[in-house]
Amino acid sequence: MTSSTSIDLNLQRKEMVILGTQYAGEMKKGLFSVMHYLMPQRGILSVHSGCNMGKDGDVALFFGLSGTGKTTLSTDPNRYLIGDDEHCWSDNGVSNIEGGCYAKCIDLSQEKEPDIWNAIKFGTVLENVVFDEHTREVYYEDRSVTENTRACYPIEYIPNAKIPCVGPHPKNVILLACDAFGVLPPISKLTLPQTMYHFISGYTALIAGTEDGILEPQATFSACFGAAFIMLHPTQYAAMLAERMRRHGATGWLVNTGWSGGSYGVGQRMKLAYTRKIIDAIHNGSLLNAKYEETPVFKLQIPDYIDGIPSHILHPENTWSDVKAYRETLEKLAGLFKKNFENFSDYKIGNDSRLTQEIMEAGPL
Repeated sequence: MTSSTSIDLNLQRKEMVILGTQYAGEMKKGLFSVMHYLMPQRGILSVHSGCNMGKDGDVALFFGLSGTGKTTLSTDPNRYLIGDDEHCWSDNGVSNIEGGCYAKCIDLSQEKEPDIWNAIKFGTVLENVVFDEHTREVYYEDRSVTENTRACYPIEYIPNAKIPCVGPHPKNVILLACDAFGVLPPISKLTLPQTMYHFISGYTALIAGTEDGILEPQATFSACFGAAFIMLHPTQYAAMLAERMRRHGATGWLVNTGWSGGSYGVGQRMKLAYTRKIIDAIHNGSLLNAKYEETPVFKLQIPDYIDGIPSHILHPENTWSDVKAYRETLEKLAGLFKKNFENFSDYKIGNDSRLTQEIMEAGPL
């Protein structure tokens, strides 16, 4: 053992032992890992994603690491929520693995997240929160137990939940990245090989403090946007995703919810209102008719126009005052992507490495 905490799975005996932690999320994530082992054997893809459906039955999957806006963007008042975290994509369409939500509730307020706030009622379990034992009032801003406070409630406590939590085949697969380097476009359309490349990469950038206290972006990669749960080689899940997208005509998108106009500390965080307009344009299909231009280095396709968004912000280089710094940062991020992808360059089906070759060619130059 490398620490006092462990989550041990015995797939043969169908047993899980959780040691050294009372974080209930380990039960759900432990079972999610089991699904990542069992489902592919049945030809079903298990994914760590949010999922919602429009009034016309168009389904979207949202992939993204913590802090990228996965929950915020998949919980849309104009669309039905199929689920916020764990799904399966089978020959019949998508289904939620869970019967509820396990929402973060640190600093929760009625104004910021009304759906979660209103879901906290009789039948909801609150975990690690501090509350007044007499009035039972909860202090959501209190971090004295942990930052990771949670509310666990049945899916039907969300007013626009789709019951049962199933839907047709997705039309859009949205990969979210919070790029604190500020060089990825707010929105790009992906080819299938690019979708596999960015799905395997699972990129976001955290703001991390350095030793001398300077905050700077730090690239984080988590394969398939859920490296902790996957049981097979990431390329196997990526190939299943691309095969389904090809069969059902789904489009892949990369959405940057991070910085624009410079890296963290210089640029600004992308306005949530702009990101929502981008997501709306994906849902309503208008982006499929846009004209596209290819970016240097990452070879991403950028639309020329989105209703309600200033066109110059669609091209990151237009928003940087220092073009040389933009190019250097772009090359730096591309280098981090390439270095990370070295972990996956050995995948073969039998002796055939063509799939891996195709995916790697879709990455940055």
